[in-house]
Amino acid sequence: MKLMVVGCGGVGKSIIKIMKERDPEGTWLEKVIMADYDLDVAKAIEEEVKDDRFKAEKVDAMDKQSMIDLIEKYGIDFVADCALPFMMKNIFDAAFEGGASYCNMGVWSDPKPEPDCYGIGKDCFKEFMCDYNFPKHQAWEEKGLLAVMGLGIEPGTIDVFARYAADHLFDELHTIDVKDGSNMEDPTCDPDEVAFAFNVWTVMDECMNPNVTWYKDKGFVCDKPFCDEETFEFPDGIGPVKLYKIEHEEPLFMSRALADRGLQRVSYKIGLDENLVAALKSLAALGLRSTEPVEINGTMISPRDFVAKVAPQPDGIDENVFGKTCGGVLCEGIKDGMKRKIFLYQTTDQQESLDRFGTQAVVAQTGFGAAIGIELIGRGIWTGTGIQTPECFDAVPYMELMQEANFPYGMVEYDSEYKSAKGL
Repeated sequence: MKLMVVGCGGVGKSIIKIMKERDPEGTWLEKVIMADYDLDVAKAIEEEVKDDRFKAEKVDAMDKQSMIDLIEKYGIDFVADCALPFMMKNIFDAAFEGGASYCNMGVWSDPKPEPDCYGIGKDCFKEFMCDYNFPKHQAWEEKGLLAVMGLGIEPGTIDVFARYAADHLFDELHTIDVKDGSNMEDPTCDPDEVAFAFNVWTVMDECMNPNVTWYKDKGFVCDKPFCDEETFEFPDGIGPVKLYKIEHEEPLFMSRALADRGLQRVSYKIGLDENLVAALKSLAALGLRSTEPVEINGTMISPRDFVAKVAPQPDGIDENVFGKTCGGVLCEGIKDGMKRKIFLYQTTDQQESLDRFGTQAVVAQTGFGAAIGIELIGRGIWTGTGIQTPECFDAVPYMELMQEANFPYGMVEYDSEYKSAKGL
């Protein structure tokens, strides 16, 4: 594989370092072009990995031709899109026109203004998730190219878990509820500090867009941010975490790929610090999550870009943070004629992540989810063409590789008729 990573921030850096760790001898990974608008960022990673296969290049992800030129210059056959979601269309199209397969860690959506963004159906959005991509399936297929939407941790690894549950743990899979939570904290920080665990721009987008839950009888239900609050008990010593609904891709991907397994509902909830929730609500109330440029002293600037620039960056709040982050799927359904309920999950430790990859846990977790999928594609284990999602592939080799690469998963079996009958 000749890989180009577009965007060398925390996630891109994690993918690159994991690739180096997974294939130090170049048995399947022939070349990695690390492309970023800030060449110094890419150069710093180049110096760190110290491998002739890894080369830094400057690229503007909003300049499609510049990406096509790099693809053609190095004979790139796979593009990993690690840039901001609003750049996705440009990078997706550049890969196609340059003749390379593609993956991203998430997609772009554009909701209607309030209150029209709340209700039932895709009509709540000007552009719904992947409506730009899925209609191009045949064109990618005819060109013999593969595009995998949402190949990170959530979506990504979590979607693989859902496919595994559908194939191996249930005869009928009725509900999939994604749960993401952590107990990470900095004991030295000010109690009023606002910390972003992931890219600031993306957090504002996902958390403040209408959340989306899929129901078999209703379709997509779009509701207000932070609704349906609940407390969920996470494994591996994390404990109870308060969760909120936010916008995410899993309800779309899982309902699209696994509806024939008896699916009735897919939801997504994440744990958010109360300071962050309050800050996001304030930013929205002040119009500071807007992407529409405003003039300030003769300069046009997007309010969200300004906030993303001055807010604490996720890679800048690491050293004193301790704890773990966990993402998983809570699945309920029928197995062998009896009810079953399981939580299939992955947990990453903050300090272990810093020691191993130099990035915080959520970022490294996302990078690992992508890197495993890219390796399976690079080694010819996951194959296909057209526009796909992680649920479209066999989950077993992915989960075997997770264990091999020291990115382990776990499973909780809850009290149920199935558990008592089987003595698990």
